Amino acid sequence: MDLRKLKTLIDLVSESNVSELEITEAEGKVRIVKGGGAVVQQLVAAPMMAAQPVAAAAPAAAAGAPAAEAAPAAPAGHSVKSPMVGTFYRAASPGAKAFVEIGAQVKEGDTLCIIEAMKILNEIEADKSGTVTRVLAENGQAVEYGQPLFVIE
Repeated sequence: MDLRKLKTLIDLVSESNVSELEITEAEGKVRIVKGGGAVVQQLVAAPMMAAQPVAAAAPAAAAGAPAAEAAPAAPAGHSVKSPMVGTFYRAASPGAKAFVEIGAQVKEGDTLCIIEAMKILNEIEADKSGTVTRVLAENGQAVEYGQPLFVIE
């Protein structure tokens, strides 16, 4: 990320109500936290390591809140949860076959879905081997951090 873009991001955070901003790109990850003055940390890491929800994306995710409240009961089995706020997609493109269907056998590390956050497509992988028994999110739906997406038994 070039210095001008970084300075622009710092200025935007300092002039807004956003207290924390994290952006992951191919070159690495930048996290800007506002407190007294803007503090900037730049980490070079794999894009999928530890994505956090971005406060600026919260208004877009608020529309998906009723869906999250509709399923408060924890389903039986292992829940694969969203690691970020974004838009849930079951397939790589609109006309493509879904990554997994109900009843599919998955291994740890298999791609289950994509979550688009800030125009970046993030592949969400199975963190446990087993059988997909439920898909808890709708294609194109806004999802929140920690929202259950799949149940694997």
